Amino acid sequence: MISRRSATGLLAGAALLRAGQAGAQDVDERTWPDRPLRLVVPYAPGGTNDIAARLLAQRLTEAFGQPAVVENRPGAQAIIGTEAVARARPDGLTLLVAASGPIVFNPATNDQLSYDPLRDLAPVSLLVAFPLMLLVGKDSPYRSVAELVAHAKAQPERANYGSPAASMQLATELFNQRAATRFQHVAYRGSAEIVTAVASGDLTMAFLDTAPAAGALAAGRVRALGVTSAQRLASFPDVPTMTEAGFPDMQVELWTGLLAPAGTPAGIVAKLQAETARLVASPGYRERMAALYSRPVATTPEELRALIGREIPLWRGVARQAGVRMER
Repeated sequence: MISRRSATGLLAGAALLRAGQAGAQDVDERTWPDRPLRLVVPYAPGGTNDIAARLLAQRLTEAFGQPAVVENRPGAQAIIGTEAVARARPDGLTLLVAASGPIVFNPATNDQLSYDPLRDLAPVSLLVAFPLMLLVGKDSPYRSVAELVAHAKAQPERANYGSPAASMQLATELFNQRAATRFQHVAYRGSAEIVTAVASGDLTMAFLDTAPAAGALAAGRVRALGVTSAQRLASFPDVPTMTEAGFPDMQVELWTGLLAPAGTPAGIVAKLQAETARLVASPGYRERMAALYSRPVATTPEELRALIGREIPLWRGVARQAGVRMER
């Protein structure tokens, strides 16, 4: 079960989301932007989402001649920042740089969200995507995914996993469903704590994002049995894909994308998408994301909308089968 803690009371009626969004028709696309842009990141500074947002802000500042400022608004499973953009005036000046968590995983685990990603937000483009790595401790006896699954089936009471967020919990529950295992969930506050628990043997395994996993692997604290990308990672060529390990349905990538309030004029969305694509294609951005073990990727608004439309029902089905829901 995913804790919401401070999110209690924040989920207002969905009808309120359109309040303050009237008036987009008076936006002059010819002179846009005539004021600074605000990029809302619903997480604390320092992570991949924040880094991507700051690089994008620099690009937009240079392209449009108006300051683009990053505003970190963390909390409540990223609901606070996401909701703020969903309620904002759709003039292309308030934007959201968010991971897949609030866009596809929150709707999968909470049927009372005050925003609907497909109704209340206008997709612009992806910025970056990254797979998960299946980790075990360096002293773990399991040398392959098959050995890990065999252990979990033989001794289900001694098989567990940790996750810091709904995305990684549901990815692991997808693995439970595909492998017919019953790894039991243990909630943690962050990836660093999970790495420590896996390394010490307190956790049997964990699916973690590539950046914290890579650091622990380089330090020799954990081993990777598989990666959820379509191909092996260049940085870890000896780690097989989950497809190679016998689980072709475990191709999972988390992502970060740029979105605007629904109703943002299509011409402004097109300008934002074009600059995002130029940023993603730039050598400096690609090198920075590669250092974070992430894949730079840009899409059209239509492609991002289609991705969101596919992933919400996928993860909702996983959540319902596993009994995972966000506390209200």
